[in-house]
Amino acid sequence: MAVLVNWIISAIAILATAYALPGVTAEGFGAALIVALVLGILNAFIRPILLTLTLPVNVLTLGLFTLVINTLLIMAADAVVPGFQISGFLTALIFGIVLAIITYLINWLVPDRLDRRV
Repeated sequence: MAVLVNWIISAIAILATAYALPGVTAEGFGAALIVALVLGILNAFIRPILLTLTLPVNVLTLGLFTLVINTLLIMAADAVVPGFQISGFLTALIFGIVLAIITYLINWLVPDRLDRRV
């Protein structure tokens, strides 16, 4: 149940970020759900591999290269999901940063009652 709630929260954050930023288009809540699913899969399977392969660069840039990896994963989701478009690299970078902030705020506001056992 908590996974479903997190998926919906991510989709809401993607939709809010898409409406807030020019250059990002999400054609409704269904597209945002698919983007959240694709980003979740990419972050679960591809991101650890990329972080491991780029570890020396990441250490030299004090972790800032992780933003580039996140941007590339967002652009990969843009290429896969038909109802989601991002105009360029800089827009995807800003989208990733704003998405992280909005997701943090939503998770902070929504009580985490689903994971507690009574």
